[in-house]
Amino acid sequence: MAKAIRYALSRWQGLTTILRDGRACIDNAAAERAMRPVTLGRRNWTFAGSDRGGERAAVFYGLIETAKMHGLDPEAYLTHVLERIASHPVKRVSELLPWNVTGIKPRLDQRLAA
Repeated sequence: MAKAIRYALSRWQGLTTILRDGRACIDNAAAERAMRPVTLGRRNWTFAGSDRGGERAAVFYGLIETAKMHGLDPEAYLTHVLERIASHPVKRVSELLPWNVTGIKPRLDQRLAA
């Protein structure tokens, strides 16, 4: 018991930080959840079929994660882009990037938090 108490006392500053600052997280679960898709996908990415297939998958993963970072529903965003990309002028492709599009529904977890 004494060992456990010494352990807690030696880390008292960190333990009480969450009480003083409401922005501090008590654990790192959010960071671990954010890394989970990368870890799970790592093995799957070895089966992309070819280097070109891996590059294409990386582009899509990048678009999906960027859409998520900007609070967009990834499926709605990709549908929006794929419906427009064939007839969209190449010089204006930046208009299709997640931070430039409007009218896309927000991510589900963003809607529940509001």
